[in-house]
Amino acid sequence: MNDIIISTKGLAKTYGRGTKKVEAVRGIDLEVGRGQIFGLVGPDGAGKTTTMQMLCGILTPTAGEAVIAGVNVVNNADALGGVIGYMSEGFTLYGNLTVGENIDFFADLYNVPPEVAAERKEQLLRFARMEDARNRRAGHLSGGMKKKLALACTLIYRPRVLFLDEPTTGVDPVSRQDFWKILYEFLSEGITIFVSTPYMDEAERCHQVALLRRGQIIANDTPEALKGMLKGVAAELTAIPQTQAIAELRRMPGVSQMQVFGERLHLLLRDGSGLADAIPARLEEAGVTVSEFETTTPSLEDVFIAAIEDLRAADAPGKPVASLPGNGATQADVLSLTPAEVAGAEPAVSARNLTRRFGEMTAVDRLNFTVKRGEIFGFLGPNGSGKTTTIRMLCGLLPPSEGAATVAGFDISRQRVAMKPHLGYMSQKFSLYNDLTVDENIRFYGDVYGLSAKRLADRRAWVLEMAGLTGKEHLLAKDLSGGWKQRLALGCAILHEPEILFLDEPTSGVDPVSRRQFWDLIFALSLQGITIFVTTHYMDEAEHCHDLGLLYRGRLIARGSPAELRQNMKLGVMVEAPVRDPLAALAALEGAVEIIQSSIFGDKLHALVWEAEPGLEAIERVLSVDQLLTAPPRIVPLSLEDLFTLFIEMEESGRKQGVSRSETSS
Repeated sequence: MNDIIISTKGLAKTYGRGTKKVEAVRGIDLEVGRGQIFGLVGPDGAGKTTTMQMLCGILTPTAGEAVIAGVNVVNNADALGGVIGYMSEGFTLYGNLTVGENIDFFADLYNVPPEVAAERKEQLLRFARMEDARNRRAGHLSGGMKKKLALACTLIYRPRVLFLDEPTTGVDPVSRQDFWKILYEFLSEGITIFVSTPYMDEAERCHQVALLRRGQIIANDTPEALKGMLKGVAAELTAIPQTQAIAELRRMPGVSQMQVFGERLHLLLRDGSGLADAIPARLEEAGVTVSEFETTTPSLEDVFIAAIEDLRAADAPGKPVASLPGNGATQADVLSLTPAEVAGAEPAVSARNLTRRFGEMTAVDRLNFTVKRGEIFGFLGPNGSGKTTTIRMLCGLLPPSEGAATVAGFDISRQRVAMKPHLGYMSQKFSLYNDLTVDENIRFYGDVYGLSAKRLADRRAWVLEMAGLTGKEHLLAKDLSGGWKQRLALGCAILHEPEILFLDEPTSGVDPVSRRQFWDLIFALSLQGITIFVTTHYMDEAEHCHDLGLLYRGRLIARGSPAELRQNMKLGVMVEAPVRDPLAALAALEGAVEIIQSSIFGDKLHALVWEAEPGLEAIERVLSVDQLLTAPPRIVPLSLEDLFTLFIEMEESGRKQGVSRSETSS
């Protein structure tokens, strides 16, 4: 574990010359131990991909040196063949080959012995939950399923060092769980993993994490040490009315961060425990009822956001963050709307037995639901469950095979042309033209929507301010960071001020700071009466929605607000257990009769137990044997990620039992 397998000194990369010179990476010094998971995190455009590509010999450094497993990357990059594996953001698949044929191709490319390749192939298909899709062409897969197939093709080869550039972006929570189980198995074989990720819960699982900003490492240590460096304490509370609690907390000096997770508020208090002790009393004096309050361990997301915001404040003191009119809108502001304020005379979206087939495959199976006007409706589901297909039908881009739907009062089959001016659509790929500038993209969409010259000029100025791109109109879209692209795409989607906005995984792969800023924009749009229909794999974002629908294999299997979904889950009690080795702890709990289901949750385990006391005792007893517990287990509320995993596992189990029964009866 102490052997250094990755080492860099002064590693740097510069693009361009003179006034156009860009320092993408500036003097990075790193050491990564053999058998470690090393995490690289940072805002969009920080230099993570450039760093990784230099380490893999794809880019030649401008300065510095790098050694990977004894190979000098700068002088002898060709010698990395057979030593490293690399999965980029822009992964390669062959659309005309089936899922199985793609995996076979990469096994042959990496010279994996046939008998080993066959075993690994079946294992990876199970991990990706793609056994039933092995004979489907890759070109016919959803975006998320393509990503999982690309992961499988990379993992068929087991190198000494594995580089993964945001490998789980766009992948649903269940598959992310499975993916990390595979990574832990790789670790047991002595493989070193170097991973960049926008998911802070994934960064929590790394042995070492480096925070990159503007090409420089500003922090590099274990997750626990990084959290220990954070000034202040974290706290969580449940208060009624929540809107008033937020207003009071905003006025309190020292409350530097606040995030809403359903009924809970998560705070970062820079003034420390003294302020934490005073908060409940201050809120009670203001007429707010505090039902729960506790200080907690800060998360890596707290550390990340605090560090970035401190540096941004130092760079531009007093400069406000560009946003929509109504800056500061929060989930509580939106969710506190009365039904009369949210609901219009007719629903914004109504689907009746909506179905879509592709040949013999049913992608969307008899969906029935309505979405109220002004509502934020969250559409959740595993990759390939039919979310994007549903959105494309509702936007008039794909005709249904059966059933009907209305959007903004228009029939999606008979009134597609009349419907389009009332809709905005932001796809997973941000719907931008990479070879056009910021200004050209805005003007293009203005022409598509038929805006007059005066209206386009007004809306163009608004989009540039909202996206923080004023003065950057000349930049090509392909040269923008993920956060800028995201806000520009949103601006183009709502340039014509639509009534209903469809967002298909709009924050996929975007860093936590940009995600929070984006949702501030969504809240502001919702307060203006715009209906938001959004798909996401981030369960903390699902907490921001008025209503949720969970799709699985094309069918709607659960529906309700986040609170209703929790209340309706009557099965068991959730226990959280901090552990030092999540995979070993997960394996140790298998077969315990007190436990219904368990999963990795950041650097902890979440275990659903039949009853609280016997469950807690069983977890302590089992995990104490190998000293796997790092702190006592405790009862915690069900998170939406817990619910998502449980619903999918139950549906999958029921489906398999149904198949078994049908096979038996035949």
